[in-house]
Amino acid sequence: MPAPRPCLFLIGLFSSQLLAVPARAAVVESVACHVSYGGETRILQVRPVVSPYGVAVEKVGSYFLFRVVFQKEPADLATIKIYVLAAKDSGPTPIHQATHAYPPPLVEAAPWGFTGLNHVYEPLRDGELSYWCEWSGELRESRSEGQQQ
Repeated sequence: MPAPRPCLFLIGLFSSQLLAVPARAAVVESVACHVSYGGETRILQVRPVVSPYGVAVEKVGSYFLFRVVFQKEPADLATIKIYVLAAKDSGPTPIHQATHAYPPPLVEAAPWGFTGLNHVYEPLRDGELSYWCEWSGELRESRSEGQQQ
Protein backbone atom coordinates (compact mmCIF):
# COMPACT_ATOMS: atom_id res chain seq x y z
CA MET A 1 0.00 0.00 0.00
CA PRO A 2 1.50 3.38 -0.99
CA ALA A 3 2.20 5.96 1.70
CA PRO A 4 -0.28 8.86 1.94
CA ARG A 5 0.82 11.98 0.14
CA PRO A 6 0.60 15.12 2.30
CA CYS A 7 0.58 17.29 -0.82
CA LEU A 8 -2.66 15.74 -2.12
CA PHE A 9 -4.25 16.13 1.32
CA LEU A 10 -3.40 19.86 1.40
CA ILE A 11 -4.69 20.37 -2.15
CA GLY A 12 -7.94 18.62 -1.23
CA LEU A 13 -8.31 20.69 1.94
CA PHE A 14 -7.59 23.95 0.10
CA SER A 15 -10.00 23.18 -2.75
CA SER A 16 -12.79 22.32 -0.28
CA GLN A 17 -12.34 25.78 1.27
CA LEU A 18 -12.62 27.37 -2.17
CA LEU A 19 -15.82 25.47 -2.85
CA ALA A 20 -17.32 26.74 0.42
CA VAL A 21 -16.92 30.41 -0.54
CA PRO A 22 -19.60 30.51 -3.28
CA ALA A 23 -22.17 29.02 -0.90
CA ARG A 24 -21.78 32.03 1.40
CA ALA A 25 -21.96 34.43 -1.57
CA ALA A 26 -25.18 32.77 -2.76
CA VAL A 27 -27.24 33.99 0.20
CA VAL A 28 -30.52 35.25 -1.19
CA GLU A 29 -31.38 38.76 -0.15
CA SER A 30 -34.90 39.53 0.96
CA VAL A 31 -37.06 42.15 2.60
CA ALA A 32 -39.55 41.09 5.27
CA CYS A 33 -42.33 43.59 5.96
CA HIS A 34 -44.35 43.22 9.16
CA VAL A 35 -47.80 44.56 8.26
CA SER A 36 -50.42 45.06 11.00
CA TYR A 37 -54.08 45.86 10.46
CA GLY A 38 -57.19 45.11 12.51
CA GLY A 39 -55.23 43.34 15.26
CA GLU A 40 -53.53 40.92 12.84
CA THR A 41 -49.87 41.02 11.79
CA ARG A 42 -48.58 39.37 8.63
CA ILE A 43 -45.03 39.09 7.40
CA LEU A 44 -44.66 39.65 3.68
CA GLN A 45 -41.40 38.27 2.29
CA VAL A 46 -40.09 40.00 -0.84
CA ARG A 47 -37.19 39.04 -3.11
CA PRO A 48 -35.40 41.27 -5.63
CA VAL A 49 -37.05 41.76 -9.02
CA VAL A 50 -35.66 42.71 -12.42
CA SER A 51 -38.60 44.96 -13.30
CA PRO A 52 -40.98 46.77 -10.93
CA TYR A 53 -43.90 46.50 -13.34
CA GLY A 54 -44.82 42.90 -12.55
CA VAL A 55 -44.91 43.24 -8.76
CA ALA A 56 -48.39 42.48 -7.45
CA VAL A 57 -50.16 44.12 -4.54
CA GLU A 58 -51.18 42.30 -1.35
CA LYS A 59 -54.68 42.95 -0.08
CA VAL A 60 -54.71 43.98 3.59
CA GLY A 61 -58.20 44.17 5.04
CA SER A 62 -60.95 45.53 2.83
CA TYR A 63 -59.37 48.92 2.15
CA PHE A 64 -55.58 48.71 1.86
CA LEU A 65 -53.31 47.32 -0.85
CA PHE A 66 -49.63 46.88 0.08
CA ARG A 67 -46.80 46.62 -2.45
CA VAL A 68 -43.03 46.34 -2.04
CA VAL A 69 -40.64 46.70 -4.98
CA PHE A 70 -37.10 45.51 -4.19
CA GLN A 71 -34.87 46.29 -7.17
CA LYS A 72 -31.08 45.75 -7.04
CA GLU A 73 -30.13 46.40 -10.66
CA PRO A 74 -29.28 48.50 -12.53
CA ALA A 75 -27.28 50.22 -9.80
CA ASP A 76 -28.73 53.68 -10.50
CA LEU A 77 -32.27 52.31 -9.89
CA ALA A 78 -31.40 50.12 -6.88
CA THR A 79 -34.00 50.90 -4.20
CA ILE A 80 -36.62 49.39 -1.96
CA LYS A 81 -39.96 51.12 -2.53
CA ILE A 82 -43.05 50.60 -0.41
CA TYR A 83 -46.50 51.58 -1.58
CA VAL A 84 -49.83 51.60 0.24
CA LEU A 85 -52.89 52.08 -1.94
CA ALA A 86 -56.55 52.57 -1.14
CA ALA A 87 -58.80 49.95 -2.76
CA LYS A 88 -61.53 52.29 -3.98
CA ASP A 89 -64.43 51.44 -6.28
CA SER A 90 -62.89 53.76 -8.87
CA GLY A 91 -59.58 51.82 -8.72
CA PRO A 92 -56.46 51.70 -6.55
CA THR A 93 -55.32 55.11 -5.31
CA PRO A 94 -51.85 55.71 -3.84
CA ILE A 95 -51.99 57.09 -0.29
CA HIS A 96 -48.42 56.36 0.91
CA GLN A 97 -45.07 55.81 -0.80
CA ALA A 98 -41.60 55.47 0.74
CA THR A 99 -38.26 55.01 -1.00
CA HIS A 100 -35.27 53.47 0.79
CA ALA A 101 -31.67 53.14 -0.33
CA TYR A 102 -30.29 49.76 -1.37
CA PRO A 103 -28.63 48.28 0.52
CA PRO A 104 -30.32 49.89 3.50
CA PRO A 105 -28.08 51.15 6.31
CA LEU A 106 -27.53 48.63 9.08
CA VAL A 107 -28.52 49.94 12.49
CA GLU A 108 -27.92 47.30 15.14
CA ALA A 109 -30.30 48.71 17.76
CA ALA A 110 -33.15 49.59 15.38
CA PRO A 111 -36.28 47.86 16.71
CA TRP A 112 -38.29 48.65 13.56
CA GLY A 113 -35.84 47.66 10.82
CA PHE A 114 -34.57 50.02 8.14
CA THR A 115 -37.96 51.69 7.56
CA GLY A 116 -38.88 52.60 11.10
CA LEU A 117 -42.48 52.08 12.20
CA ASN A 118 -44.93 53.63 9.73
CA HIS A 119 -48.65 54.31 10.15
CA VAL A 120 -51.10 54.81 7.28
CA TYR A 121 -54.69 55.84 7.94
CA GLU A 122 -57.93 55.21 6.07
CA PRO A 123 -59.49 58.56 5.21
CA LEU A 124 -63.05 57.20 5.35
CA ARG A 125 -63.22 54.48 8.01
CA ASP A 126 -60.65 55.53 10.64
CA GLY A 127 -58.67 52.29 10.19
CA GLU A 128 -54.91 52.18 10.64
CA LEU A 129 -52.31 50.05 8.88
CA SER A 130 -48.84 49.97 10.42
CA TYR A 131 -45.72 48.40 8.97
CA TRP A 132 -41.98 48.10 9.32
CA CYS A 133 -39.51 46.25 7.12
CA GLU A 134 -36.20 44.53 7.72
CA TRP A 135 -33.56 43.50 5.21
CA SER A 136 -31.50 40.36 5.25
CA GLY A 137 -28.91 39.26 2.81
CA GLU A 138 -25.33 38.69 1.87
CA LEU A 139 -24.02 42.01 3.19
CA ARG A 140 -25.62 41.56 6.60
CA GLU A 141 -24.34 37.96 6.80
CA SER A 142 -20.77 38.99 6.01
CA ARG A 143 -20.82 41.95 8.41
CA SER A 144 -22.08 39.86 11.30
CA GLU A 145 -19.51 37.09 10.85
CA GLY A 146 -17.19 36.76 13.78
CA GLN A 147 -19.33 38.89 16.08
CA GLN A 148 -20.50 37.37 19.34
CA GLN A 149 -24.09 37.90 20.43
